Amino acid sequence: MNQFRAFIQNYTSLPDSEWAAILSCMEERVVKKNEILLHEGKVCRYLYFVESGLLRFFINKDGSDITKFFTLAPYCFTSQVSFTTEQAAKENIQAIEPSVIWQITLAQANALLELRSWNTFIRKLIQEVQQYTEEILQEIQTETAELRYERMLVTHSPLLQRVPLKYLASYLGIAPQSLSRIRKKLVAPSKLT
Repeated sequence: MNQFRAFIQNYTSLPDSEWAAILSCMEERVVKKNEILLHEGKVCRYLYFVESGLLRFFINKDGSDITKFFTLAPYCFTSQVSFTTEQAAKENIQAIEPSVIWQITLAQANALLELRSWNTFIRKLIQEVQQYTEEILQEIQTETAELRYERMLVTHSPLLQRVPLKYLASYLGIAPQSLSRIRKKLVAPSKLT
C-alpha cells in the first residue's frame, strides 16, 4: 500500500492520520490474467487502485470487443458512471496481466471526502481523467491510427510491449493485420540506418 500512499502524495500532502483512515477502508484483491473485474450490465461497486498489473476497458459491439483504453499500474480506475450512479455499467474491465488491486466502496469513498487530503486527491484525479479522456476523443477524431501508434511509441513504449496485438489494434480502431503493416513500416527505415 506504500505505492498508493505515494500515488496520492503526487496530488496532495497526506498526514499519517488521514492515511490511516484511508488505509482502513481499502481491501486487497489479487486478480488472475484475463479475469473480468466488471461485466457490462453489472453495477461497478468499487473504486480501485492498481498496484501491479495491467487492465483493459472494453465494450462489446456486434459481437466484437472494442478496447476503450488501458490502465497501467500505479493508477486508480473504475467505471465512473456506474460507480457514482450505481447503475449498470456499459463497459467491461479485464486484467490482461496478473494484477494486485486495492478496492474501496462508494460509501467508504464518500465518507473519506471529509478528509482534506482525500477530497483534494479525488478532485484532482477526476480532473486528470477528464483531461485524458478529452485528449483521447480529440485524437480519435483528428488523427490516423498510424499517427496515434507513433505517439504511443514515444509516450507509452513499455505499455506497447505488454498489450496483446489484438487489443492494441482494437484500441486504434484497425484490424490486427493493419497494425502489423504499420509496425513493419515504422521499423523498416530504422534498419537502413
